Amino acid sequence: MTAINDYIDNEVKSNDVVLFMKGTPGFPQCGFSGQVVQILDYIGADYKGVNVLDSAELRQGIKDYSNWPTIPQLYVKGEFVGGCDIVREMFQAGELQDFLVEKGVSVKGAA
Repeated sequence: MTAINDYIDNEVKSNDVVLFMKGTPGFPQCGFSGQVVQILDYIGADYKGVNVLDSAELRQGIKDYSNWPTIPQLYVKGEFVGGCDIVREMFQAGELQDFLVEKGVSVKGAA
């Protein structure tokens, strides 16, 4: 385990919902990150955004950590959910909200 891996591991395990993204939730720096932010904001999920543009080491580290080649990456309760396409598909199918609620994450308009 490298220091960057420890950092990622800690972020993933200490936040219920964490999005590794390009930019910040208030200022996404790529369209895919922006889409995931819009979806999470729309369903009212509380999440932490981690800007991978802060460090090349982090940008590569998150890809190694998840064994997933692209960013953004969404984690819920320590579990890798997926990138933009997966999050969007789950959202459109109504599965993302259910998944979050099942995991104990409160979302807007959830029972």
